[in-house]
Amino acid sequence: MEVQGKVKLVGETQSFGSNGFRKRELVVTTEEQYPQHILVEFVQDKCDLLNNYQVGQDVKVNINLRGREWVNPQGETKYFNSIQGWRIEGVQAGAAPQGMPEVPPAQAFEPAKDVKSEDHDDLPF
Repeated sequence: MEVQGKVKLVGETQSFGSNGFRKRELVVTTEEQYPQHILVEFVQDKCDLLNNYQVGQDVKVNINLRGREWVNPQGETKYFNSIQGWRIEGVQAGAAPQGMPEVPPAQAFEPAKDVKSEDHDDLPF
């Protein structure tokens, strides 16, 4: 999956515990009718991918959705979701999505010639 939009925030790298776990957060604002502010976490060696990105830059981020189950001391089960980034790349503002061909304007097509209203075809509908 991917998220595309404008960088709103690039967080500092945070370290947790003695095991060396690292996390860095990125907020991407989508560019749609109702913009969404999506928090994406980069962990461990992926934290360094954010070094060359600044606020305001247009980016495309490849993500994985992660879900966890946790049972609290009272025995209640809770579920948590996170969005984890694993690749990021800059995109040009206003660029068409990759893989989408440009649609030629309607004027590029010539009107059909020699069309007669009395021509019948053999289609059953």
